[in-house]
Amino acid sequence: MSEPRTPLPSFSSSAMDPFDFLKIKLNPDGSLTRNYVVPTVPPSPTPPTSQPSLSLDIPLNAAANTSLRLFLPHPPPAQKLPFILYFHGGGFILYHPSSAIFHQSCSSLAASLPAVIASLDYRLSPEHRLPAAYDDAHDALLWAQSQARDPAQAHPWLRDHVDFSKCFLMGSSAGGNIAYFAALRALDHDLSPLKILGIVMNVPYFSGSQRSDSELRLVNDHIVPLPANDLMWSLSLPEGADRDHVYCNPTTAEAVHGDKIGRLPACFINGYGGDPLVDKQKELAKILETRGVRVQKRFVEDGYHAVEIFDEAKALALAQNIKNFVLSLTSQSSI
Repeated sequence: MSEPRTPLPSFSSSAMDPFDFLKIKLNPDGSLTRNYVVPTVPPSPTPPTSQPSLSLDIPLNAAANTSLRLFLPHPPPAQKLPFILYFHGGGFILYHPSSAIFHQSCSSLAASLPAVIASLDYRLSPEHRLPAAYDDAHDALLWAQSQARDPAQAHPWLRDHVDFSKCFLMGSSAGGNIAYFAALRALDHDLSPLKILGIVMNVPYFSGSQRSDSELRLVNDHIVPLPANDLMWSLSLPEGADRDHVYCNPTTAEAVHGDKIGRLPACFINGYGGDPLVDKQKELAKILETRGVRVQKRFVEDGYHAVEIFDEAKALALAQNIKNFVLSLTSQSSI
């Protein structure tokens, strides 16, 4: 994981315009103009490649214009690998699997675990408000199930290299939120022979109408300042909803889903003391533990939201913790 890190955005004033901060403009038709220039990386489906993994894009749902970017370690190990369905971050409104920060992290993680990763290009808000991204996540799970059920029609990377009894849902920030709700929805469906062993949530994106202590303490955060946080939720939640909506507030989600939460597979939650969202992440971890879910949590004081994008040491530590979590569950499933 030696790729150059993206410079931090500058931010110092609490009297900030969140549209300017996010480099977006809301158009009269409700769509966004996204002016934040983020480098994109094309797929590398065949060797030679400078990336640690091969990658390629495949369509998912033509009607929704969704797709998946697959990552296969290069060279692939002889044994079959876990399968990870990955959801990128960006407050539900920004980025794609081809965005350099997410392409590079998936390519590196696929090689280091090792695993085959499918990064979902889900529909973005506000053009497609929640639950559109959750619907796309479920589409991706049904696609993975179809790959497992019909090897003759499956993509060769999955047919030859994936053990579908060792599947994980993973996401960062908004992607961590998507992973959580995708896992809850999956409980209502028979996905066999797919078996979801665990959920990985890195700095998952949750909030609430009542300000948490960490939101108030870090109101001028340089990654998720409070005005930008509020704006992203207002652009993503269903029209008319506030931040106590089930998609945003973990306590509301517990009231809605109740005992169903206790049926979730093991969860790994990663967070940092310098993240305005950390209190809600800890709230989610407590809810899961109270409901009887096996939770591995790692909250450290030094660090901020998505620090692994900017700090190589934090990226390596996160990758190792994810690897430990995945290995702890895949080794059990083999017994």
